[in-house]
Amino acid sequence: MEWSTLVGAGVLLVLLGFALIFLGVLRASLEGGGRVEGGGVVMVGPIPIVFGTSLRAAVAAMVLALALMVVALLLSRGLPVR
Repeated sequence: MEWSTLVGAGVLLVLLGFALIFLGVLRASLEGGGRVEGGGVVMVGPIPIVFGTSLRAAVAAMVLALALMVVALLLSRGLPVR
């Protein structure tokens, strides 16, 4: 598979993600009465800084960050450098 195909697929997936988030926010705003939680992780070197509006959001952010770190490690070890 060529790199241009992979780049195109990546751009398409990012645009699809933006569209889904937009539609979700639009739907939630029209229905009303929803509760919003958010969280994130900032990596400063090997030290993670976790934040969230609730414990549930912070734990979800930590789990997703750990999964992304594992995927990044596997991809960095498995792809040949040209």
